[in-house]
Amino acid sequence: MSPKDVSSSGRGSSGAFTPARILVLVIAVLSIVFIAENTHEVEARLIIPLVTAPLYVWLIVMFVAGMGCGAYVFRRRAK
Repeated sequence: MSPKDVSSSGRGSSGAFTPARILVLVIAVLSIVFIAENTHEVEARLIIPLVTAPLYVWLIVMFVAGMGCGAYVFRRRAK
C-alpha cells in the first residue's frame, strides 16, 4: 500500500475565512446587536407569579430550555 497524499495545493476553502466561519461570525454579530437592542423589561407569567426581566434574558432561557429538551430527546442510547 502506498501512502495517500492528503495535502492540498489549491487555496479552496482552507483559509481563515471559510463560508461557514463567515456565516457564524455574521450570526454572532447579529445576536450581539439583537441583545443590545432588546434590553427593555418585559413581564412573563410563570404559571402564577409575574416575573419582570429583560427580553434577552427570556430568550436565552427559552433557548437553553429548547437545547435541553432537544438533547434529552435525541441523546444516544447505549446498546
